[in-house]
Amino acid sequence: MTTTATPDTYFTRRLAVKSAPLLIAGPCSAETEAQVLATARGLRALGKIDLFRAGVWKPRTRPGAFEGVGTAALPWLQQVKAETGLPVTIEVATPRHVEDALKAGIDVFWIGARTTVNPFAVQELADALAGTGVPVMVKNPVNPDVALWAGALERLERAGLRDLAAVHRGFSTFAPSKYRNAPTWMLPIELKTRFPHVPLFCDPSHIGGRRDLLLPIAQKALDLDYDGLMLETHPDPDRALSDAEQQVTPARLGEILQELKYRYRSSDNADYLNKAEELRQKMDVADREIVEALARRMALVEELAEYKKENNVKILQLDRWKEIFHTRPEWAEKLHVNETFVAELYKLIHIESIRKQTEVLNGRPVDGIQHLGPGL
Repeated sequence: MTTTATPDTYFTRRLAVKSAPLLIAGPCSAETEAQVLATARGLRALGKIDLFRAGVWKPRTRPGAFEGVGTAALPWLQQVKAETGLPVTIEVATPRHVEDALKAGIDVFWIGARTTVNPFAVQELADALAGTGVPVMVKNPVNPDVALWAGALERLERAGLRDLAAVHRGFSTFAPSKYRNAPTWMLPIELKTRFPHVPLFCDPSHIGGRRDLLLPIAQKALDLDYDGLMLETHPDPDRALSDAEQQVTPARLGEILQELKYRYRSSDNADYLNKAEELRQKMDVADREIVEALARRMALVEELAEYKKENNVKILQLDRWKEIFHTRPEWAEKLHVNETFVAELYKLIHIESIRKQTEVLNGRPVDGIQHLGPGL
C-alpha cells in the first residue's frame, strides 16, 4: 500500500511541533483596540493558543447590523502580534481585503461560509492570493454541499496555494435543531477522505451558537480526529457587537480547554492492538452479512417489481411504506439499536428499491433517484 507524504505547510509544521490539536481563538469581531488587546492578553495568559482570530470585515445577513470596523482594525492586530507574539488570522472576502491584509502582515487568512458558496468569489480570491504563499483556511459553505467546499480548495490549489486548511462551522437547515448550524458530521468526514493532506478544524462557536454547547461539540470534534478548534472569545461576551450568545471570556475558554479530553489516535499496547484487530475482523464478517442481506432484499424487490409489471401496478405504495417506516424502528428499539439511525437507513433502502423497480417497469437502467416518495 502506498502512502502519501504529509506536505510541509504552515499548518502541518505547527501541528508537528505541538503534537496536539491547533487552537485558534479570538473575538467574533474586532470592535475596539482595547477589546482586541484585552482578549489577546487573556489568551496569551492561557499559554495554549496558537493563532489569534478576529473579524475585521463582517458579512451580515441584513443591513444595519455591525459589519466590522474594516481596515481600521488591522493596526490593532499588528499590535497583538507585537505584544503577545501570537500570529493573527482574519476573514477575507474580496481581493481588496486580501491586498489590505497582506500590507498589514496578517499571517493567515480564512474564507467564510458565505464566500465559499460562491465559486466566482472564490476564484477572485484565488487569483488575488496566487503567488503570496499565505496560509488559507476555507470554511464550509452555508448549505450542505461537499462539492462546493472541495471546489473552493481545488481553486486555491490550482492557483498554487499549498498552505490550506478546512474549517467545519456547520450548515444551515430548515429542520428544528438545538444547533445554530447543524454539524452534519458526515460531510466534513467526507471532505477529509477527499483531502487527507488538508488539516481539518472545527468551529464549535458557529455550530452551537450557544456557550453551553461549545464543550460537547469541541469534544466530539477531537474524538473524530480533527486537527484543531476555532473558538470565539470576548472580554465581555454579553456586550459583544456580534454573536454574543456564542462567545465566552478568555478565562472560561481556558476552563473549556482544560475540560477537554485529548485521546490518542492509536496505542502501542499489545492487548489493545490484538483485541482491536479481533473485533475489526468480526465487524468485517458482520458487514459481509449485512451486504448479503441487502442483496437478498433487492432480489425480492426485483421479483416483486416483475409481478407489478405483469399486473400493471404502480411502484408507489403509500400504505406499505408507512408500515415499513413504522415497524423497522420498533424492531431496532427492541434490539437496542438507535431507531433514528434505522429510520434513516430504511429511507436509503427505499430510494434504492424505487430505483430498482423503475428499471424493471421501464425496461432500462436508471442512474439514480434522489426521492420519489413512498413506495414498495
